[in-house]
Amino acid sequence: MAQQMSFDEARNLLKKYREDQVRDSELVVDIWEEIIGDGCHRLGDEAWLVYEQVCMAALDCQRYDLAELCITSLDDKFPKSIRVRRLQGMLYEAREEFSEAEEEYVSILETDQTNMYARKRQVAILKARQKIPEAIQKLNEYLKGFMTDYEAWNELCDLYLSQHDYNNAAFCLEELIMSNPHNHLYHQKYAEIRYTQGGNDNVEMARTYYSQAAKLNANNLRALYGLFMCATYLAVSSNKGAKDRQQNLKYANWALEQIQTKYETQQTSSQLKETRGIESLHRLLESIQSP
Repeated sequence: MAQQMSFDEARNLLKKYREDQVRDSELVVDIWEEIIGDGCHRLGDEAWLVYEQVCMAALDCQRYDLAELCITSLDDKFPKSIRVRRLQGMLYEAREEFSEAEEEYVSILETDQTNMYARKRQVAILKARQKIPEAIQKLNEYLKGFMTDYEAWNELCDLYLSQHDYNNAAFCLEELIMSNPHNHLYHQKYAEIRYTQGGNDNVEMARTYYSQAAKLNANNLRALYGLFMCATYLAVSSNKGAKDRQQNLKYANWALEQIQTKYETQQTSSQLKETRGIESLHRLLESIQSP
């Protein structure tokens, strides 16, 4: 694809990727090597943004030679730049030279205590070293100063989940839901955590949040399946009486109808296996409804 572009087309595409925060790393590296690299002087001051963009793409593609070239060019133009030093730290990380990377980030923080990127890279190093408890502690310290970094809350949630600490993972999702109550994925993930914890109270809460996720995004099949599983579980295990059982069966029937409708409207040969799965759900529901 890159070979078919003119210089201006390649330049505009890289600019669009930067503006839209698209990260097609292999294509960016190809564009640099086949089109832009030899004529980068034609970019003017834009060249430094492209160097940074190509450096990130090269790290993704494990092209450490190209990443070094970009960092050297940037360092010559912007000596002692914190952004360039952060790229150097990321190169150390990519090479698994974690001690050198940590030294680079510590040095950055000595210059700028509020540098959020260096702090987050420290967490990434601990995670790469499988020091998950230490990564959790470091990320909690980071969030004390940057409480509105919702990407960090999501990462902290995943770290807690890796340690089977469901209560703290749920707390992270509660923060995310408060920040963006219209994000169906937050509701879905919170429901999954509560469902995993088990017990009628947690499953009832999971049912509520699966319902909300399905309400926010009618095409969220995962939420519909979750709603079905919660409702069938509660229909069998809940001791709140016949009325509650019938209500849960109603939820389960509704969820199954929605799931079946989704597959019927876009039936393909690859989805035949899913159709058989839906038949199994019907049989499960019928067995619960039978006296």
